[in-house]
Amino acid sequence: MSRGIVGRWFVAVLVASAVLTAGCTAQVDAEDLPGVYRNGKTGGEIRLDSDGTFTATDLSTDAHSDPADFHGQWEFVDSSGSDFVYLDIDERGIGEVSGVQLYARGGGKVEFSLPDGSWSLVLTKVSAQ
Repeated sequence: MSRGIVGRWFVAVLVASAVLTAGCTAQVDAEDLPGVYRNGKTGGEIRLDSDGTFTATDLSTDAHSDPADFHGQWEFVDSSGSDFVYLDIDERGIGEVSGVQLYARGGGKVEFSLPDGSWSLVLTKVSAQ
């Protein structure tokens, strides 16, 4: 029960922070999000599946974390001005962050970034092969 309350509180904080960064992004249609996104420099990628699950390979989610593989569920949050994808990461232990924001930038791009703009990792949607 407490996990549900903490999860809802965390999402509320994420939405509030997204509102504070209003105007920084293009509007995104959630139906266009599923697909594979890759960073050309690092080779890290994330696959957003249409069933609401995701798989990330060799990705850093902030400036201080090493690249890692993780998976879980994703949910698009359509916020006024700053759309993002909330990634609920499976199998995280006590004290570990269980969710992160992946900002939808439009034009086939998503990114992990710090609020102060000091770090970001942009991933571009790759064509089906």
